[in-house]
Amino acid sequence: MEYYNYIKALHLIFIITWFAGLFYIPRLFVYQIEAFQKPSPEKEILGRQLKLMAKRLWNIITWPSAILATFFAVWLLVLNPVLLKLPWMHVKLTFVVLLILYHLKTHQFYKQLQRDEVNKTSNFMRLWNEGATFILFAVVFLVILKSAINWVFGVIGILALGILLMLGFKWYKNIRRKNPDA
Repeated sequence: MEYYNYIKALHLIFIITWFAGLFYIPRLFVYQIEAFQKPSPEKEILGRQLKLMAKRLWNIITWPSAILATFFAVWLLVLNPVLLKLPWMHVKLTFVVLLILYHLKTHQFYKQLQRDEVNKTSNFMRLWNEGATFILFAVVFLVILKSAINWVFGVIGILALGILLMLGFKWYKNIRRKNPDA
């Protein structure tokens, strides 16, 4: 099992790149939605460039990272199946399922915007952008603390973080209302 830590390192690397993609793609969605409201030719120029950026991020970084992170995670569980008996791992896997659902829903948004279908507001996408953050916080606390009970405190922390993010979001929205270039 001397290669176990190498597999764990690869799993962590692809988790990081997966989250990088999940953090950035909703920001590109915000810019795409806002570009869609601009006059021609700016709308077409920005729209084309942002769609290309989103396509490359999603297909070259985010999806492959998700697949590889999952592959290495399964490999780790095969090598160390006792992990599946630990209560904290059950909670972690629940958050992993939420992350996969978040990823799949984000994929739906990606496909819509690639077809120039704008069904959400840029403010919605700013809020959607925080979904991956909540999951990341929960999983990191869970993995570090390795306790299914202490995750409750992590969730309380996540809720506090959510409240702070919402306040920050409203504050920034007010700033942008006064100064659209902020």
